[in-house]
Amino acid sequence: MASVHESLYFNPMMTNGVVHANVFGIKDWVTPYKMALLLLLRELVRVSEQLGLLERRRLNRLLLPLLQGPDMPLSRLHKAIEESCPRLARAVHSRLKFIAEGQLKDMEQFFDDVSVLFTRTEPEVHKTSVVGLFLRHMILAYNKLSFSQVYKLFTALQQYVENDEKKTGVDESDMELMNAEELEGKMEKEELDVPLREEEMSCNGPLSQKQAEYFLSQQASLLKNDETKALTPASLQKELNNLLKFNPDFAEAHYLSYLNSLRVQDVFSSTHSLLHYFDRLILTGAESKSNGDEGYGRSLRYAALNLAALHCRFGHYQQAELALQEAIRIAQESNDHVCLQHCLSWLYILEQKIFDSCVLLEHSVTKSFHFGLPYLASLGIQSLVQQRALAGNAANKLMDALKDSDLLHWKHSLSELIDISIAQKTAIWRLYGRSTMALQQAQTLLSMNSLEAVNVGVQQNNTESFAVVLCHLAELHAEQGYFPAASEILKHLKERFPPNSQHAQLWMLFDQKIQFERAMNDGRYHVADSLVAGITALNSIEGVYRKAIVLKAQNQMSEAHKLLQKLLIHCQKIKNTEMVISVLLSIAELYWRSSCHTIALPVLLQALALSREYSLQYLASETVLNLAFSQLILGIPEQALNILHMAIEPVLAHGAVLDKGCAMFLVAKCQVASAASYTPQKKTEALESAILNLNEAKTYFAKVDCKEQLRDVLYFQARLFHTLGKTQERNKCAMLFRQLHQDLPAHGVPLINAFK
Repeated sequence: MASVHESLYFNPMMTNGVVHANVFGIKDWVTPYKMALLLLLRELVRVSEQLGLLERRRLNRLLLPLLQGPDMPLSRLHKAIEESCPRLARAVHSRLKFIAEGQLKDMEQFFDDVSVLFTRTEPEVHKTSVVGLFLRHMILAYNKLSFSQVYKLFTALQQYVENDEKKTGVDESDMELMNAEELEGKMEKEELDVPLREEEMSCNGPLSQKQAEYFLSQQASLLKNDETKALTPASLQKELNNLLKFNPDFAEAHYLSYLNSLRVQDVFSSTHSLLHYFDRLILTGAESKSNGDEGYGRSLRYAALNLAALHCRFGHYQQAELALQEAIRIAQESNDHVCLQHCLSWLYILEQKIFDSCVLLEHSVTKSFHFGLPYLASLGIQSLVQQRALAGNAANKLMDALKDSDLLHWKHSLSELIDISIAQKTAIWRLYGRSTMALQQAQTLLSMNSLEAVNVGVQQNNTESFAVVLCHLAELHAEQGYFPAASEILKHLKERFPPNSQHAQLWMLFDQKIQFERAMNDGRYHVADSLVAGITALNSIEGVYRKAIVLKAQNQMSEAHKLLQKLLIHCQKIKNTEMVISVLLSIAELYWRSSCHTIALPVLLQALALSREYSLQYLASETVLNLAFSQLILGIPEQALNILHMAIEPVLAHGAVLDKGCAMFLVAKCQVASAASYTPQKKTEALESAILNLNEAKTYFAKVDCKEQLRDVLYFQARLFHTLGKTQERNKCAMLFRQLHQDLPAHGVPLINAFK
């Protein structure tokens, strides 16, 4: 913001390059850009009766951002005015050029003319209006200038106009060298640029207090609502450093620096900025003015509380606990119940890392209702629902609790918590294996409009809730074989949450997982293995589990078993029940492939007991399918068919396409094995029914491009057609099998020893 020499800007509040707050009782100073705005206002008053309604409306909408925003080059200001009223833009430009090419007395006369606007009997501008206050601030700031400062202002104005003329001359020479198509493309690109372009912000001088406050509020709003429109972390930090160079005691700038450091997970810078924010808040006396004698202590306890939250975010639980104890001590001394409730919520989060307990959280929710803190109470309810979902509580009870919290959200217009609640419902239905319900909740959130007012052109709801829901939506589409649709959703996520944004890790993990599943389905195990490192970096548990899956597919049974056993112990320790069940199913499959079928049964029964205890219906159905396969291997296909009818319905209703195909393939295997003891006529009917089920399984496998499973289905169908004497169909299946077999050579594993 200060690439032009600082002496060109005349801030009466500056001494030795440092801004001192309100030395002369003013918050603005005169710059060439603000002189151009004064000219615009003067010309607007002069020709207001000649302007049409549309032009007047456009200019009125343009004025506020021009008055509040940072200084901009003359060329950009001219372009902004020209889009609303071309003749006014020409008048402003010619008048500013006349003053710059004239003498000091012309500039002095200009300020005298401006003061007349609200000193007449019937003034054109009201003194207390936004425009009137701006005019009065500028006239007051100009009158405070010494003669040498007035001369420097005049010199700066000349430089301001000369820079514009040089830029215009370069642009015209460039346009002559460009053809029409290139020129049109360049103009379209300029029209799409955001209001605060980085290359233009670097040309501005030090901001006034109002401009700085506007810049900080705008960037903070963009970080919350649409991070893609905010400046990049490096550029924003550069602007903040320049701002703090002129006013190191600007507390709000330190806080925005803290938020900016959180975007890039910078522990040191974020801690440094947070401490500086509260230091400056105390030093400037802002808290004392608004809170009396309690201001100093209030800053200290909330500083400790924010520091605890920061350490907890980065996983420094011991430091977080120490900071939280300090916040609790100060809050108790000051009898601050609101701060104590926030401390209680964070105390639950810290203790949750050590042991599971709902006592603190339930107490926090009760007290939050008592002290009228609906936001904190709702967050407590959300945490309780999440914990009880992981503890295996029934879905209907959890949804009732969320319904009660939703009433609280709508009553108090808590838009962000409404989004969190719907995202929570989506995740709960996914946990319980109800993909249809999860899809419905995801669509509900995506079709909602935010209750918060945001600027035009700002993408609404760029929050973690939307990132979570979109990731679930992409995974649901991938599971059903709609990979192009999943890619489109992920592409949208990448645009909405760029890699440097704070929620980018969510879609990165889901993107890697979807690519991994596609590579495994396609039999490209080397590609899947290369993706394991990326998954591990984002989620170590998921990465280790997928490494074991790759090893199992490559027939490295011993290595896969060791890895799964270590992962099982770790997941049992941290009580990740969903992953424990998945690991148990994978271990059971290893036992099948090693021909240890009887050893697999206790493992499967343990997985079934866990899935039923924690109400994980889909995992329970998948475990029953694995049990049915074990019974088939042990020679009791009739019993396997009986339990299949119990488990297949949830899989077909809510399962992934691959799981549906595996289930139908297993049904066909059981039908063929059971038909051995049937009469010839009944056996023929059973085999034909098995062929129909195999056709359905083949459709499912083709949808997800699972070539290995397709090859097994074709082999099985060819055998059945041969048994039934259907030579033509047998030959067709054999030909297709041979084509796939050449692409995917067998690994020496018998067909019957694999459920998936």
